[in-house]
Amino acid sequence: MAINKIGMLGAGTMGQGIAWALASAGKKVVLYDIKKEFADRAISSIGKSLAKAEEKGKAAPGTKDTVVGNIFGTDKFEDLKDVDFIVEGVFENMDVKKDVYTKLDALLAPEVIIATNTSSLSITEIAAITKRPDKVVGMHFFNPANVMKLVEVIPALQTSEETVQTVVDLSIEIGKKPVKVKEGPGFVVNRILVPAINEGCAILYEGLATAEDIDTAMKFGAGWPMGPLTLCDLVGADISLAVMNTLYNETGDPKYRPSGLLKQYVRAGWLGMKTKKGFYNY
Repeated sequence: MAINKIGMLGAGTMGQGIAWALASAGKKVVLYDIKKEFADRAISSIGKSLAKAEEKGKAAPGTKDTVVGNIFGTDKFEDLKDVDFIVEGVFENMDVKKDVYTKLDALLAPEVIIATNTSSLSITEIAAITKRPDKVVGMHFFNPANVMKLVEVIPALQTSEETVQTVVDLSIEIGKKPVKVKEGPGFVVNRILVPAINEGCAILYEGLATAEDIDTAMKFGAGWPMGPLTLCDLVGADISLAVMNTLYNETGDPKYRPSGLLKQYVRAGWLGMKTKKGFYNY
């Protein structure tokens, strides 16, 4: 089955980046959010970034119009009914996701694959509440999704090999590098990176080094492109905390216990770049 029209649920940071990546590869994208202004804002942001890239000669003339023209923003769930494929990127809460999947299951043609961009939740649990468990799969992009090449492809216990291969092929088609990962809390990248963010928070809380020096140490001592606290600001402290909580709750291993400082930042609303304040001001 050809995949030409793709539904993207959620127009937040990840949804915007995924829609951008898909539209840049020539796919028609239906970008859904609960308020149309959220989808419109994401499309406008993509357009502004591409306009600047064109001005600087980093994108070919006409790129903005082509990419933005491939994205349709909506707050009407029924606008998703004729898509060939769905990427779900709603809030990292199982109850929220189950509600969305129940609605999708009723709306979509039975052959349509539903791919979740969850960074840590159980895909098997999500698949179990649908009438198409063999067509539910993890398709985990990384921020910023329009730039980062990696896609983790994670089958649920029920996912068919045909579904997995379709997602692998689609990932390659849109210029990404897919890796197959068995389901487990945090998968591969977040299983390694989020505890590093958490440890950076612990070191800062203990006063062993400043945020700037922690990040500098990991950039120049470990070759990271950015330090763990800058990464936390990019990802969002709320997302980092949600992943740590999942790792801790799923494994029971105390090494995944969330830092008290990370919890404080989330409670304060200091989530990073998206709130203009985190470990740094933006």
